[in-house]
Amino acid sequence: MKKLLLLAVTALPAAAQVPVQAPAEAATVQTRRAGNQLVLDVQDPGNHAWRVQTSDHLGDWTNGATYRVFNGSLSIPMPLNGSRRFFRLNSDEAGTVSSDADSALLLPATFFNYANPTLPAHLLAPPIVAQDNTPANNATTNAGATLGRALFYDKRLSANQTISCASCHQAAHGFSDPKTFSVGFAGGLTGRNSMGLTSAKYYLREHYFWDERAATLEDQVLQPIQNSVEMGMTLDLLVTRLSAEPFYAELFADAFGTPAVTSDRISKALAQFVRSIISSRSKYDLGVPNFNNFTAQENQGRAIFNGAGNCNACHGSDNFVPGNLIFNNGLENPYIDKGVGAISGRIQDEGLFKVPSLRNIELTAPYMHDGRFATLEQVVEFYNSGVVNHPNLSAPLRNPPGGPNGGQPRRLNLTNAQKAALVAFLKTLTDTTVTTDEKFQDPFRYQAQ
Repeated sequence: MKKLLLLAVTALPAAAQVPVQAPAEAATVQTRRAGNQLVLDVQDPGNHAWRVQTSDHLGDWTNGATYRVFNGSLSIPMPLNGSRRFFRLNSDEAGTVSSDADSALLLPATFFNYANPTLPAHLLAPPIVAQDNTPANNATTNAGATLGRALFYDKRLSANQTISCASCHQAAHGFSDPKTFSVGFAGGLTGRNSMGLTSAKYYLREHYFWDERAATLEDQVLQPIQNSVEMGMTLDLLVTRLSAEPFYAELFADAFGTPAVTSDRISKALAQFVRSIISSRSKYDLGVPNFNNFTAQENQGRAIFNGAGNCNACHGSDNFVPGNLIFNNGLENPYIDKGVGAISGRIQDEGLFKVPSLRNIELTAPYMHDGRFATLEQVVEFYNSGVVNHPNLSAPLRNPPGGPNGGQPRRLNLTNAQKAALVAFLKTLTDTTVTTDEKFQDPFRYQAQ
């Protein structure tokens, strides 16, 4: 029994809740006024089809159009006629509704360009190209990344269809989560902060997650789906669920030549979409090579970053990522979360964590694997005065052996003005053109046609 009963009258204020009889699938409806229309805002994790029925006296119901919920929610505008009008959404008597890609998704007539983005010369230089971890068997295509975009935002990827990849990797936050720990499908919390995905394509080491347990991005994208806290799915169930959607048959056929849904294809499409999220138009990028567009403070911060601060030892190149190294940055001793050490069981790996790109770092607070720092100012102060001595502390954060306090954690002793300058420089790496670009946003239709 999926029937959902909604009673509404024309005298509703601009926003109101009305009595609702919810079905077993936990669908709900709220109503609001929008001009001379009543808008029915449907929340339906089961993605059912609903027929609108109307009545003037709660007796005979007149059938209206059928609407399909495609990704958990749908707004249905209804004209308000007469002094009193009743509306009912009835899933039991829903008519046939199109579930093709045009009905489910807001996609352009021709694919967005994911495969060959226009990049400035400094991001086409050999050192940058060498950071590209795209495998030979999964080059990004426009159709593949389009499929990946739909999958990235689709709540079908979680057991109860309430959580998507984008729930924990939000575009406005540099494709990270502003919460210290992300909320999973059943309300549980993840063990680590969700890392930003901006320019994830450029990571020479290839490995993913804070502890680098996933050998490739293709491996990584499937693990949250199967995680018991995050999304709680099995790959077999996911394949069955997506195979039942006609619009996915179109997207998989465009991307891979046939409509078959497989976990391998899901993995490849998601990885293609994530690799396409490339930052290239920050203030920093516009300033290369002479940075005449920088303020004096920003240039001072750049000099500290590359000089006294030695920040580029771990965040090098124009993508601000490490080379083929992983680091212990002295957050604590002993480490509560042992990072790579928890995977390998080796003492010498304790406290080693993946070093993320600093691109869009201003947007990805809180910081570190456990989200312990709320602001960039706190991060800078940590590296200025708070690095903790640990047996595995990486060399760039130690004083050179043989000199004053040799081997001990470095203290930068920056002035307040210098710390502010370093923060100002880090903010030049912000690129909102990538976080607001339509081709990286949620493609699902949430407004009834």
